[in-house]
Amino acid sequence: MSDAITDVLNWLESRKDIQSLRAAVCDLNGIMRGKRIPVEQARKALEGKLRMPYSAIGLDIWGEDIEGNAQVFSTGDADGLCHWTGRGILPVNWTAHPTALLPLWLADDSGSPYLGDPRRALARILDRYAALGLTPVTATELEFYLVDPTSQRPVGPVSPVTGRRLDSDAALSIDEVDDFEAFIHDIYEACRMQDIPVDTAIAENGVGQFEINLNHVPDALRAADDAVLFKRTVKGIARKHGFAACFMAKPYGERAGNGFHVHFSVLDKDGRNIFDDGSDQGSDTMRHAVGGLLAAMAQSTLVFAPHFNSYRRLRPRSYAPTAVAWGYENRMVAIRIPGGPSAARRIEHRVSGADANPYLVLAAILGAALIGIERQLSPGEPTGGEGQGLTLAKLPPDWASAIAAFEAGPRVAEIFPDMLRDAFVACKRQELNTFALNVSDFEIETYLESV
Repeated sequence: MSDAITDVLNWLESRKDIQSLRAAVCDLNGIMRGKRIPVEQARKALEGKLRMPYSAIGLDIWGEDIEGNAQVFSTGDADGLCHWTGRGILPVNWTAHPTALLPLWLADDSGSPYLGDPRRALARILDRYAALGLTPVTATELEFYLVDPTSQRPVGPVSPVTGRRLDSDAALSIDEVDDFEAFIHDIYEACRMQDIPVDTAIAENGVGQFEINLNHVPDALRAADDAVLFKRTVKGIARKHGFAACFMAKPYGERAGNGFHVHFSVLDKDGRNIFDDGSDQGSDTMRHAVGGLLAAMAQSTLVFAPHFNSYRRLRPRSYAPTAVAWGYENRMVAIRIPGGPSAARRIEHRVSGADANPYLVLAAILGAALIGIERQLSPGEPTGGEGQGLTLAKLPPDWASAIAAFEAGPRVAEIFPDMLRDAFVACKRQELNTFALNVSDFEIETYLESV
């Protein structure tokens, strides 16, 4: 690590234009929280001497303390140590002055991992894979909308080329990609600077909706880092170009939602894909992994759909799943096994929205798959189409049901430490109660004088 620290300090020394840094941890909602520090404090942050309240991890979506949070009230809102994750310097070029991000995760004063940190939750799952000589290889696909930041309600952006506001769907439109080329080019350039492995970009199915894929990497912790950093980068570059980037699960009630699909395979100690047996169907081990994913899916839906708005996306006939089902080359179900060469056999998990925390999503997926592999769980028969006429288990239909399922779920208890589970449930309950106290304009218009 000392050589890596030296490399970062040497890089900063070569960048006299950078006068401040952002030192940050990722909270339960996937939001980066931390401090602006002078560049002279870089060594302090890199050597694990920076401190931050444990409670920074467990704030609600509005940045408020969680009522009854033990990390606030019973400890006097104690500080933990911030350890550098080891990710190289992350230049930021979309702010008023150039800066860089130092990604951190929390530890206690003894140096032990703080188990309420979502990045730590994923690291624990990967340690279990490593103990078996296994390495997950993961890739992510994130969808987002560009919207006009001057409007209170989401509306399509104005094309920089035509000067006209986007008002219709344009799935796979090359012209729409070309119209926003300057914006997309800057995303790719910023990702290159941060070593985020961006792959293809497409215009998606909604007005001003895009999807950019990240390449497979044999380090799921890095893949989750990449997804968190990618979202932050897209938002920053969008503002630079006069847009806002929206990763809400369902910003438009009548249009496509924003998904966060995860592809993964697993390599053994010799580098062989254990999902590949030379057939189109994949190995028994692959099907056992699918069995684990299905067994834990309803219990872990809160991770994949963590917000009030998330459940607007999980609707029938919307390319977002509502049932606990799997199938081959079937985008209508929660777990898809893509076609292609058997050597590339993999699982695609399609439940999560783009509003979810990537660390928790990958921990839930890889943790459930490992349970299935270890216990040789059967997934049952694959489903064709939407599974009409079949009796399939359903995902929780609303936020409250998902919170209850997560809190009581025995599979979830095997994947996440108690501290994180309790904090996540408390966070989501507080957010749910806050929404319950706010009456929408539509409710007032509908009921004020009619009932």
